[in-house]
Amino acid sequence: MTDLLRSLRARALPSRFVDEEGSAPLWSLLYLGFLFMNWNNAPVGDWLPLTIASIALFLPLYFRALWQCGRRILVLAAAIALLGCLLVPFNTGANTYLIYAGALLPASGIPLRASIASIFGGLAVFAVELAWVLEWPTRFVVISVAITALVATAICVANHHQREKRQRQAELKLSHDEVRRLAALAERERIGRDLHDLLGHTLSLITLKAELAVRLFDRDALAARREIVDVERVARDALGQVRRAVTGIRAAGLAAELASAKLLLESCGTRLAYERADWSLPPEVETTLALVVREAVTNVQRHAQASSVRIAIETDGNEVVLEVRDDGNGARVVAGNGLAGMCERLAVLDGRLHIDSVRGSGTCLVARVPLNAWPDPATTPAALGS
Repeated sequence: MTDLLRSLRARALPSRFVDEEGSAPLWSLLYLGFLFMNWNNAPVGDWLPLTIASIALFLPLYFRALWQCGRRILVLAAAIALLGCLLVPFNTGANTYLIYAGALLPASGIPLRASIASIFGGLAVFAVELAWVLEWPTRFVVISVAITALVATAICVANHHQREKRQRQAELKLSHDEVRRLAALAERERIGRDLHDLLGHTLSLITLKAELAVRLFDRDALAARREIVDVERVARDALGQVRRAVTGIRAAGLAAELASAKLLLESCGTRLAYERADWSLPPEVETTLALVVREAVTNVQRHAQASSVRIAIETDGNEVVLEVRDDGNGARVVAGNGLAGMCERLAVLDGRLHIDSVRGSGTCLVARVPLNAWPDPATTPAALGS
């Protein structure tokens, strides 16, 4: 699995640094406004045409870099830095291009120290141009280079940590999916063993008694009748055992999802406590609640930044109630594919979903599903995790 994580790391993580709405590449272009500050107070005709031409060259390089992976980004970042160095003698605001180049370096996968060294290499060229080509006073050169270095380094470090965070999340998701796959495989093997043991013995006994009944039918009808009654009894007993086995298999769906959620959250440093009543659910209800748990926990792991999560499953009258509560950031609820999917699955069972999320106060998700004609079970909660 380690090899799988390594092979997917570069391909699964595009180099772009985007926010949750995917707008970062667009709003970051606002910094191109610094190109038009005209720090030299030079005549517009001397720098404006070249600046506009440089932007026309910059935009294809920038957007191509956002969708590249690995070392190819180094070539594009170097091209952007070179563009800035060529423009500096005409427009000192071209140090903006050096900052853009530094922002892209972490996406290439090179170490942070190498990225910072590359930034300072470009700044050295920038300083030489200011001091020797434009003949700026030393104090102005130092101030300009220092400000550029501070901004470029800060953005580079922030993007480096953001990339590491995304790598950890991608690896965690792959690990989580692998755990699910192995758990499903183990469950299938267990089911196969259980059914083989159960049905193999029972069907062999039924076959034996049926053959005996056939042989006794003409000679001793009463004995044959007893064997047939035994066949019926064994078959009914086998049916009951199969039903109990299937009930156990169905119950394992929600239990496995809770255990998987605990693994996922605790791998991120989030504590999970969950409890459920000591009874089994109808299969369609259990499947739906298991999928709701999966989606809710995935959202907590991705967005909530919570330190603890509590999941409770209990009955309220003739309803089963699932509650997922976290102490994370909280935010305005935005309908997406995951939320829409949960609502659709619950609607099939005449269920409903309510989400209460306040910024800074965490989120509480409550799903309710009616249990029509479901017998009233004992509902003693059992703490299964902490």
